[in-house]
Amino acid sequence: MSRTPDRKQLHLNAFLMSTGHHEASWRLPESPAEANSDIEHYKNLARIAERGRLDSLFLADSPVLMGDPGRRPAAKLEPTVLLTALAGATRHIGLIATASTSYNEPYNLARRFASLDHVSGGRAGWNIVTTAGADAARNFGLDDTPLHHDRYRRAGEFVEVSTKLWDSWADDAVIADKERGVHALAERVRKIEHSGEFFRVDGPLNVQRPPQGYPLLVQAGSSEDGKDFAARYAEAVFTAQQTLEEGIAFYKDVKQRAEAIGRNPDGIKILPGIVPVIGDTEAEALALDAELENLIVPEYAKRQLARTLRIAPDDLDLDAELPEDIPTEDEIEGAKSRYTLIVELARRDKLTVRQLIGRLGGGRGHRTFAGTAEQVADTIEQWYDSGAADGFNIMPAVLPSGLEVFVDRVVPILQERGLFRTEYTASTLRGHYGLPRPANRLFETVDRSEGHFGIGLAEAR
Repeated sequence: MSRTPDRKQLHLNAFLMSTGHHEASWRLPESPAEANSDIEHYKNLARIAERGRLDSLFLADSPVLMGDPGRRPAAKLEPTVLLTALAGATRHIGLIATASTSYNEPYNLARRFASLDHVSGGRAGWNIVTTAGADAARNFGLDDTPLHHDRYRRAGEFVEVSTKLWDSWADDAVIADKERGVHALAERVRKIEHSGEFFRVDGPLNVQRPPQGYPLLVQAGSSEDGKDFAARYAEAVFTAQQTLEEGIAFYKDVKQRAEAIGRNPDGIKILPGIVPVIGDTEAEALALDAELENLIVPEYAKRQLARTLRIAPDDLDLDAELPEDIPTEDEIEGAKSRYTLIVELARRDKLTVRQLIGRLGGGRGHRTFAGTAEQVADTIEQWYDSGAADGFNIMPAVLPSGLEVFVDRVVPILQERGLFRTEYTASTLRGHYGLPRPANRLFETVDRSEGHFGIGLAEAR
């Protein structure tokens, strides 16, 4: 789906993870030991990303301790709480948090994201995930993960309920008429009276409609169910492809699915993940990449890989290729697309387990690229111009240095090429992504320009 791009439409998101995405980043002398729970560390990262005029920053999350806590910093602050603090430390950048539809309820989550959108002045985004894994299920009184397809059915209804709740207040409901003693027009606040397969929710929400109408809706699954879900609901998609050809195919597939159900395909922004390791020279970048790989503890990494592949660690030989008799994707109930990506990478490049661990150490299957700032910019431009991406999910291997070098060296090159903004021109996250404010489905719409959501008292009357 190659195209001549609008040179102003490249989007960049900073995916922040404690000391960086490389699992050994915490072992570098520069890495702050308590980064995963240090609010000042995250404020610094947010300000760096905003200095680069990035569209947004993103925090991943899971309702379970992920992996072996001996392997890397594993504890995480709750992301909407953290983003509320970051909203006060920034003015422009969008703030996206992961929240699971498997282990939340729509009312509480809709309220949380509406609150974040109000606190941030219209900069909130929700990365919608369907959590897999028996360990997460057991934290919520279940014996095992619900089936893959069932999780996506629940997720679809969850989003429908959430958007109804955000629509339960008309934009003009609050008039704050002190003379008449009327704060909000009761007829402009409605119950949603939802009764479905998974949820019964009366409503209305106890927070008025968010400044953006809805927070930006983001999705990250690349299975068949995941792509169908993205085509129906997502406005931005975080994805992982290793090759340009795979990126083009995924991009075309999701856009065509959206178009087939009547959506404008330009209303979904595809952002593959890239883990840039940047040096003054290519040799310097490769040396840093090798230093990080050498710091991986193989036994930790082997146990993590075995968990992903649903096999015993003893079945993996560090100096041999993956065994032939591992489960197929159809036998995997969680993280299907990531499972397939890892297995295909190992088979295609004939990697030993040790080599595979090294390739996965930087970005868990996302594309790692070591080179100069110019080479990173060239890669981004190539994928963008080839129709493989609307932008990128930037995943620095080491933080804060990896984000600083991307902002200070790569972003100026993209700006000089006319690929990226030099100043913020919108006040909301939707505005950064060039997306409209959604109409209220429960009330008549009121036309507003981007960033202006209130109407006068006379109009309200």
